[in-house]
Amino acid sequence: MVAGETSGDMLAARMLSGLRPRIPDARIHGIGGPRMAEYGFINDWPMEKLSVRGLFEVLRHYREISGIRRQLREQLLNEKPDVFIGVDAPDFNLDLEIELRQAGIPTMHYISPSIWAWRGGRIKKIARAVSHMLVVFPFEEQIYRNAGIPVTYVGHPLAQVIPLEIDTAAAREELGLDPRFKVVAILPGSRMSEIKYNTEAFIRAAKILTDREPNLQIVVPMAGNAQRSYYIQLVVAAKLEGVPVLLIDGRSHTAIAAADAVLVASGTASLEVALFKKPMVIAYKMMEASWQILKHMGYQPWVGLPNILEGEFVVPEFLQSAATPEAMAEAIWTQLNDDVLQNNLKDRFMAMHHTLLRDTAGVSAQAVLDVIGQR
Repeated sequence: MVAGETSGDMLAARMLSGLRPRIPDARIHGIGGPRMAEYGFINDWPMEKLSVRGLFEVLRHYREISGIRRQLREQLLNEKPDVFIGVDAPDFNLDLEIELRQAGIPTMHYISPSIWAWRGGRIKKIARAVSHMLVVFPFEEQIYRNAGIPVTYVGHPLAQVIPLEIDTAAAREELGLDPRFKVVAILPGSRMSEIKYNTEAFIRAAKILTDREPNLQIVVPMAGNAQRSYYIQLVVAAKLEGVPVLLIDGRSHTAIAAADAVLVASGTASLEVALFKKPMVIAYKMMEASWQILKHMGYQPWVGLPNILEGEFVVPEFLQSAATPEAMAEAIWTQLNDDVLQNNLKDRFMAMHHTLLRDTAGVSAQAVLDVIGQR
C-alpha cells in the first residue's frame, strides 16, 4: 500500500480496520502513516516524503520521489505481492500501478483521482493502471462502469468516523474553550506547502475577526510537530504572534466539532467540515506559477468538495488572489451570524452525510479479498 499524506493515511486505516481481522497474518507494507501503523502496517519510507503539492513544488522534489518509486517498484516486482493498493496520490501511484499490473500483480486504487473535476483524460491511464477502482462518491461509480473499469462504491470513510449528531459542548470542554463565546476553527492544511501559502492570510483574517469581536475564540489544529513549527515560524515572520489563537496538536475533528464556523483549505478537510454540519469558508493559495497553469485545467466552477457534491456554491470559495484576509473574514462573519444560513447548511450537510454513509471498512476489505481471490 502507498498513501501519500494525512488524508490518505486515514482512508487506508479505515480499510485496514476491516481487512486486518480477515487476514491477521498478512504482511502489509509500503508507504503510510501512523493510523495505518495501528493495524500492523510496516513503513518502508516516511509518508512525508510524498506530501508535496503544486506543480513546481513537486518538480523540486522530483528526483527524490522518483527514486523512492523506483526502489519500491523493484522491491515489489521481486516480492510479487498478492495485491498492490495505491491510496490517493495518483501522480505517484498510477505509474507504479501500470508497471506492477504489467508484471501480473493485481492493482487497486482507493479513492478516484478527480477526473470529474480536471484532467479527465487520465481515465485512459487509469484503465491501464488499475485492476479495480474503489470510489468514495456515488456519482463516480458510473464514470468507471462507462469506461469498462471494475469499480466498487464503498462510501466515504469519514461518513462513518464522524457522528451524525455533533456534541459541540463536549468538544469545547475538551479544548478548554469558554462556552459563552463563539468559536472559529482555522485549518490552513496538513501539507507543508499548504501551510506555507495559506497561514499568513488565514491568520490575518483571524486578526480582523478578533479585532471586530474580542471574545471570539480561534482554534488552529496542526497535523504534526513539523507543521506546528513551520506555522509558528510563519506567524512570527508576519508579526502576527499577537493574534489570540489556541494552537493544538492534532485533534482537528475536535476543533471542527467545537466551532461555530470554519475557515478551511480546500481538500478533504472541507468534506470533514461538511460532515460535522458546520458553516465554512473554503480558501486556497499556492505558488503563483502553479496557479497560472492549474486555473485553466478545471471542468467545474467549484473546488471545494461540499460544493462539488451539491452542484452549487453552498459555501463561499476564495482562491489565490481572491483569498484576501478581508474577504475571508467578512465571509466567516456572515457564517457566524446568519441563523437561517446555518440551519440550511446543517440540513443539506446532514443529507450529504446519509448519502456517503456505508460500511466502508467492510465493503472495501471485501473488494480487496475478491481481487486477491481472482488471481
